[in-house]
Amino acid sequence: MSLSPAPLGDAVAFAGSPGPSVALAVASGLALLGYVWVGLLRARASEGDAIVRRPLRSVPPMALAWTAHFIALFIDISGYGLATPGARFGFAPALSMTAWLVLTVYLIESRFLPLHSVRRVLAWLAAVAVLLAWSFPGESRPQAASPWAPLHWVLGLASYGLFGVAVLHAALMNRAELQLRRKQSTPGGLPLLQLERLTFNFVAAGVGVLSLAIVLGWWFTPHWKWDHKNLLAVLGWLVLAGLLVGRRIYGWRGRRATRWLYAGAALLLLSYAGSRFVLEVVLQRGAGA
Repeated sequence: MSLSPAPLGDAVAFAGSPGPSVALAVASGLALLGYVWVGLLRARASEGDAIVRRPLRSVPPMALAWTAHFIALFIDISGYGLATPGARFGFAPALSMTAWLVLTVYLIESRFLPLHSVRRVLAWLAAVAVLLAWSFPGESRPQAASPWAPLHWVLGLASYGLFGVAVLHAALMNRAELQLRRKQSTPGGLPLLQLERLTFNFVAAGVGVLSLAIVLGWWFTPHWKWDHKNLLAVLGWLVLAGLLVGRRIYGWRGRRATRWLYAGAALLLLSYAGSRFVLEVVLQRGAGA
């Protein structure tokens, strides 16, 4: 499978009308345009002002990109235009949804907290996620294994987003700690303790949501098997739950805590997105696999 929008025209995917593929292409194109625009913008003020004040020039393109990104996700994942009712999903839409959720939390937080220093990085990451989802729009799943399956998928995506936000805050925390050790000033930056508290709040929320997702998956699956996806998901849950226990009992913080967070998030990323990438792109196997 080549990295191009060609899969959008597959007869299996859509009901034969070019409407859904055109709508997905337009929404993805607008999202890409907006994110690239934000990624290329540079603040004209001083470094301190760039962190404290919201760069107003980035607001319209970011709003356009965020809205178009949501529309593209809805068209793709909801199964709009499929020949039979169902949903479409795969590794790229999962990554794209995660990027959109992380960006949504950032946009909300940035109105109250000085987080604008990561705006351009998030814009470029979101642009890559949109491009991947446009190129690999997922596969049709006409029927769910259980009425609870959609809730399981939603909870899984929500946990991806929460852990993505936790990783973002952990990276900011590591940078703030490094600057503190080097005795560098961080004008407008968040206090280290506040970043640490936000990071572990998101980790705790993510573990709770992921726990529900795993329990639902085990419940509605007739024959549970320890395949790559399930094994990596449970290992990721154990690492992240162990991080919370270690922080509560032993007071873990700093680099030790962020290493556990990065390891758990990486295992979760491999559990679904990684396994589906291997099946869909490397092995060229369909949803039945």
